[in-house]
Amino acid sequence: MRIKSDAFWLRSPGEGEIRPVSVPRPGAGEVLVRSLYSGVSRGTESLVFRGGVPESQHELMRAPFQEGDFPGPVKYGYLNVGVVEEGPPAWQGRTVFCLYPHQTRYVVPVDAVTLVPEAVPPARAVLAGTVETAVNALWDAAPLIGDRIAVVGAGMVGCSVARLLAGFPGVQVQLVDVDPARAAVAEALGVGFVTPEQADGECDLVVHASATEAGLTRSLELLATEGTIVELSWYGDRRVSVPLGEAFHSRRLILRASQVGAVSPARRSRRTYADRLSLALRLLADPAFDALITGECAFADLPEVMTRIVSGDLPGLCHRVVYGPAED
Repeated sequence: MRIKSDAFWLRSPGEGEIRPVSVPRPGAGEVLVRSLYSGVSRGTESLVFRGGVPESQHELMRAPFQEGDFPGPVKYGYLNVGVVEEGPPAWQGRTVFCLYPHQTRYVVPVDAVTLVPEAVPPARAVLAGTVETAVNALWDAAPLIGDRIAVVGAGMVGCSVARLLAGFPGVQVQLVDVDPARAAVAEALGVGFVTPEQADGECDLVVHASATEAGLTRSLELLATEGTIVELSWYGDRRVSVPLGEAFHSRRLILRASQVGAVSPARRSRRTYADRLSLALRLLADPAFDALITGECAFADLPEVMTRIVSGDLPGLCHRVVYGPAED
């Protein structure tokens, strides 16, 4: 007997809807999860919602449990926290994180879920995928004690990187964004905030996460000689112009990509994807990360809310989706 569920689908670029779906009872080695919360990853999901995934990236951009294809219809998302209702006895009743789209109930293999530590509130655990991206970025960046570091772009990923860097001994961190309202978030994260014009130069490391041409240009300007930019932005189908003339070569600057789809080469031989995600969840015991959740809605309202997020009518960082109580 199949189980009734509802899922958020992108019917076509710019048009979302809630669809009734049915899922099978879990088999051996599987769990049935009832969603408690999911999170909207604004950058990536906005790009998907507007149909901005380049055709060349359609396969690489697939989420683990995506259904359908870009540009749509497609069921997409990857920040889900729920409780196991059926499955192996050791998992029943446990709170788990899964890289699953926005859906009320779903069945996945046991190895697709990660236990949420007791010290981490389920409502905060929706940030696990974002913090995992930040962990991977810092494995790539390898900051050193006493470094001068700028994080350009105070979105979900940039803020997560800044918070983790705040715990490095002797590191001077400045969070750079064009929106002065992000100063309050920076204060909650324990890092300094500046606008691009106010930012201090001579940085050993810049982590760029603004997904703008202007942000990347300013990141280059902030570097000290032989400094490094770790580029976390994904521009989708947009082309960007970068000033690699001027002093780029004479100052021997480094621009390198970081992407969460592969474990950083610095740790790949010793850490698995599961290890990385478990670490991210443990780091979320830090209540400062609550500052990254700036909005909330009911699951039924998600189609309207996504339209407002993409249009810019609903600004903020992580938008949390709340699911209703269990049905009989």
